Amino acid sequence: MATAKKPTENHLTCVICTEVFTDPATLQCHHTFCKSCLLKYTSTQPEAVQAKSIPCPSCRQQTNVTNPDSPVEEWVSQLKPSHVIQGLMDDFGPGTKAVEEHVCSVCTKQGKTTPATSWCSVCDVVYCEGCLQLHNVMPGLCDHEVAHLSDHTKTKVKHRFMCQVHRDKPTELFCKDCKQAICTICCSIKHRACKDVDTIESMTPLVKEQLTSKIERLRINMAARNNNITRRKSTIQDVKSNSQTFKDQVMKTRDTVMRAIIRKEKQLLHDIDKATDEQLHELQADIQSQEIDLQMYQQQYDFTANAVTSNCEMDMYAVYESMGETFTENRDTDNRPAAGRVVLTHDLDKLSQAVDELQLGEVQVVHGVSHPGSFPVLHHTIDCKEDVDGEDPYLYDVTVLTGDSSAKMMVVADYDNKRLLTYYTPNFKSFHYQLKCSNGPWQIAKLSESQIAVSVPDSKEIVTVNVTPFPELLSIIKTSKQYYALASLSPSQLATGTYKQSHSVDILDMTGRILRSINTGVIGSPDFIHVTRNNNLIVSERDGKSLVCVTSEGDAVFTYTPTGDRALSYPLGITTTSTGDILLVGYDSHKVIQLTESGQFVRAVLTQQDGLICPRGVCLDADGLLYVTSGRYVKVFKFCPR
Repeated sequence: MATAKKPTENHLTCVICTEVFTDPATLQCHHTFCKSCLLKYTSTQPEAVQAKSIPCPSCRQQTNVTNPDSPVEEWVSQLKPSHVIQGLMDDFGPGTKAVEEHVCSVCTKQGKTTPATSWCSVCDVVYCEGCLQLHNVMPGLCDHEVAHLSDHTKTKVKHRFMCQVHRDKPTELFCKDCKQAICTICCSIKHRACKDVDTIESMTPLVKEQLTSKIERLRINMAARNNNITRRKSTIQDVKSNSQTFKDQVMKTRDTVMRAIIRKEKQLLHDIDKATDEQLHELQADIQSQEIDLQMYQQQYDFTANAVTSNCEMDMYAVYESMGETFTENRDTDNRPAAGRVVLTHDLDKLSQAVDELQLGEVQVVHGVSHPGSFPVLHHTIDCKEDVDGEDPYLYDVTVLTGDSSAKMMVVADYDNKRLLTYYTPNFKSFHYQLKCSNGPWQIAKLSESQIAVSVPDSKEIVTVNVTPFPELLSIIKTSKQYYALASLSPSQLATGTYKQSHSVDILDMTGRILRSINTGVIGSPDFIHVTRNNNLIVSERDGKSLVCVTSEGDAVFTYTPTGDRALSYPLGITTTSTGDILLVGYDSHKVIQLTESGQFVRAVLTQQDGLICPRGVCLDADGLLYVTSGRYVKVFKFCPR
């Protein structure tokens, strides 16, 4: 059976010195340390000393000090332990062992084991009868509160609330200006300039009420963290499963590629054998022909030699006459073409390049919105309403990231609820998370496949966020103007839309510094900006009747101002296709229209008949799916051929 741990092992040990607390002090982050340890640590942090705050050695959170102009030693000395730590120190801290064993603390120091009969709540020491008498006659100690120890009472006496500065004085007052419990001496010396000082008795109900409320908030936060942990654990399992699925697909694709390579190898070896056999057959036939000629020449040689050596003139002339007729044919010449040779063309550079360019992914033909004759089909709908939402989501913009895997991550800007929502869809299972903003987020600019920038106009901020798929705040860029529209012009530059300025678009660096300003003509307060594949800027404005396209230097490209049935009414979100076509959202017309890259009308891609109600944001993903925010929903469409 396991031995129960003592409270000092878990709750009363300083993480700096790893010993039981000596004069503990609790910071605003609720971490507790020995005052001496905390003083030594703070003294080694010049930035914190300069900032007039005490850094937490555990979480680095800063604790504001009451008197910044006083020495660091006084900063730490004014800290006090939490009520929980103080209670544990009272019951289990140093000095309680002698109380529990009823041995006089004074006699113990002299090597004696005299039974204790009383306990002083101010000195926090137990005394025998003799030592108690000495205690009671000493000046400054005679008014201490002393409790009698019986066989049934072991130190369960309430510890008096004593002043942290004047330890022999009870804490009777609370300074609301300094938020500090003090004694009457502290009040008359250090808090004379404070305007709001009340009694401990009056403050205790309020403090208890506030602590009770804090307990409830902590309980809610703990429940929320537990839920987040549960979701993340579920996500971890799904990510692992998803990863294994992708790995299996890669290995399956690799096997397919290897089988194709082996087939090509077999075909190439077969071609070599076939070409070699043909060459050998040709050479054997040529040898046979040469052997026949050789036999013929041998016969002529023997016949001619016999005629010459026979001394018979008739035989000689007969051979001579026949030689004249066949001399041309029997010349020792070989006009036959040389036999062919097998050659293997083996371009290693080309082969290496082909291997480098080899993609083990699946190739699919996708019909996008720009495909002639394609029509939209609702793929799925995402409801962004949360049970705890006070208001329905006001979805202003949407974008889709792919991260380090093929799983998609959708990010939505919810203006009214002041948050970013991320949706992770591996294996078509959705998990969503959120990141609170200081105010309502407006437009989302994709910086990479895992990072975004978001405009927060009411706070004059642009925030950068990493999506993993958990949204993690990377930085807050403070701006001099209230920017609504936002797009990424380059990895180091942002295009932003200002409010009713003569030059309505500013180009910023990633610190918020204005590099240059651009005049967009008839549009004075852009709501949305989009950067095209040619690095041109397309801007829209809710109150405008036009769509304007300019270069990144401010030169006009086109202005689209239709009339009649096609007249623009409350134009908002903008995106472009891989072919350069422009998709523009019409909020009042409940449409998404398609224009050519040069600003010519093509068609209405989506209308109210497709379920669009007051659309705002729009984006396309790598697979050609179209995402549109409509009310509290994100509607996703795929395009099919007719």
